Amino acid sequence: MAQVSTVTSQAGAVIRHDVAMRFLFVGDSMTIGRSGDFTWRYRMWQHLEATVGCGGYAITGPRTELYDTEANAPLSHTYGDPDFPAPARRHLAGWGEGWLHMAPVIADTVTVTRADVLLVSLGLIDLGFYTNSEQTAANARAFVTAARTANPRIRLVLLPVIPNVRAESDAPFAAECDSFNVLLAKAVADLDTPSSPVLLASHPAGYDIRTDTYDGTHPGPTGEHKLAGAFADAMHQAWGVGGAYAQAVLAA
Repeated sequence: MAQVSTVTSQAGAVIRHDVAMRFLFVGDSMTIGRSGDFTWRYRMWQHLEATVGCGGYAITGPRTELYDTEANAPLSHTYGDPDFPAPARRHLAGWGEGWLHMAPVIADTVTVTRADVLLVSLGLIDLGFYTNSEQTAANARAFVTAARTANPRIRLVLLPVIPNVRAESDAPFAAECDSFNVLLAKAVADLDTPSSPVLLASHPAGYDIRTDTYDGTHPGPTGEHKLAGAFADAMHQAWGVGGAYAQAVLAA
């Protein structure tokens, strides 16, 4: 896989914490999770609780459900930790949804939720079923532009695509994943501004689809920690938000 650049942004100033930051998780099946999952959203909530603290942030979004594989619909509320607070379960993620689906709805969602920071993990489903790398990158750019129409000072952290098990046997698909990640890095460089910074998170360190997923695509507990850590470390390194993702947490 082509090397993906580490965190990049023109915005070097530390973000002040005097006003609660409103985080919105945007993603596909890796982000919504299935019934019984903890989700990386849960791991991020734990991290924000430990490093930003109550009152320093909020999690927002129009949805709270997990995907119910038996019903083939997002109907479940059975999280791995039943004590995961309802307000922290909010998100904009969908099983089978990608940049193609999120770009048209992100402006309205940001307006309604008053989101300040978008944590985005999208692209794999697009490349697998809907669009090629260039079309997917164009949709990612459209997503950022649309989000800014609702909040000109929106901040975004984008995760590169993590090729799944299909890439091991489907060379054209693997090539599209690599190509998209290069194009995503270019989009971040082009779209990043001091007033609306865009970060490209690093590929999660040591992520292994054999041990960090339960099916070659969707994260298990260790994968959830590594995904959350990629977002947390990007924000900490570039903006001074929270702290480094605790290594001790990775083993929990």
